[in-house]
Amino acid sequence: MQATASAHRLHLFSPFTPAAFTPRGSAARRRNAAAPATVRMALREDGPSLAVVGVTGAVGQEFLRVLSDRDFPYRSLRLLASRRSAGRRIEFEGRGYVVEELQEESFDGVDVALFSAGGSVSREMGPAAVERGTVVVDNSSAFRMDPGVPLVIPEVNPDAMAHIRLAGRAKGALIANPNCSTIICLMAATPLHRHAKVVRMVVSTYQAASGAGAAAMEELEKQTREVLDGKQPTCEIFKQQYAFNLFSHNAPVLSNGYNEEEMKLVKETRKIWNDMDVKVTATCIRVPVMRAHAESVNLQFEKPLDEETARQILKGAAGVIVLDDRASNHFPTPLEVSNKDHVAVGRIRQDLSQEGNLGLDVFVCGDQIRKGAALNAVQIAEMLL
Repeated sequence: MQATASAHRLHLFSPFTPAAFTPRGSAARRRNAAAPATVRMALREDGPSLAVVGVTGAVGQEFLRVLSDRDFPYRSLRLLASRRSAGRRIEFEGRGYVVEELQEESFDGVDVALFSAGGSVSREMGPAAVERGTVVVDNSSAFRMDPGVPLVIPEVNPDAMAHIRLAGRAKGALIANPNCSTIICLMAATPLHRHAKVVRMVVSTYQAASGAGAAAMEELEKQTREVLDGKQPTCEIFKQQYAFNLFSHNAPVLSNGYNEEEMKLVKETRKIWNDMDVKVTATCIRVPVMRAHAESVNLQFEKPLDEETARQILKGAAGVIVLDDRASNHFPTPLEVSNKDHVAVGRIRQDLSQEGNLGLDVFVCGDQIRKGAALNAVQIAEMLL
């Protein structure tokens, strides 16, 4: 069902609301007041027609929250998902919608489509949407490394999509959302890279359940209750106990010994920075945290950069806050960034193994569903306007 503009403002509610997801309103806007400037126009006749693909999933639901929080302008909204989810009713900002089954014809008349339905769906339906004139912002890995598709973090490389705008477009286009761990890492590393040029980056990630979807989040909660009750944990998503445990990221391991998640960080960093020479290595770990990733990042620079200068650079960076209180041992945590737009950086310190102020260590936390996925995609859509 496609609903057109009406005069009243809307508030988000969905029947698909896992325990970790809560509707966001004015309080959320106040918490995120320091985030980059937003478009505040909401439902209006001259806004773009909008579709959300995979709307019943964790990121799909977050798309709706972010659109509402940022008053994204749209004249109509179409909610799309698999045949299994078709027919489900969702209320968004006071208006009722029926989820439609995703088909190629779903994109007729749609200006912008936010995709988060998995790589296979994106590979099939993304080009079909583009053929119908839709600009697709895709959250999957399907097109990230395609040289003809921009891979964009708005605070990092907005120029990569400068040639794509809605006004006057006769054809559609594809824009790729980077992987969540890449976004969170580069939000912190890029401002320092611009100042001193990173030549090598070593990343260790501590990744939340949300990266594997709503079902993984529900299983983590269920396992926690089961273990505390002395029962055998239900292991369906990860095939091993997740509660009170951590393990190497569940992505397939490649012939070089890296898993796919780790190689995403390597390849995506090079593409986003437009630097095929930067050396990147990563180790990705799944930890029993609900929805925010943490990352330890070691940086080696071409030019000297002392920690105080780095701290000031990060304090001035868009979308970043610095939590670096050594006296009280207060640094970023996943809980503090959950449901927040910003990425938090702390533990800023000189790497003592490198001489001449050529190395730094930082610790970064960011909400995987929000800045790591939905928020970044909506920011990309805002740049199209």
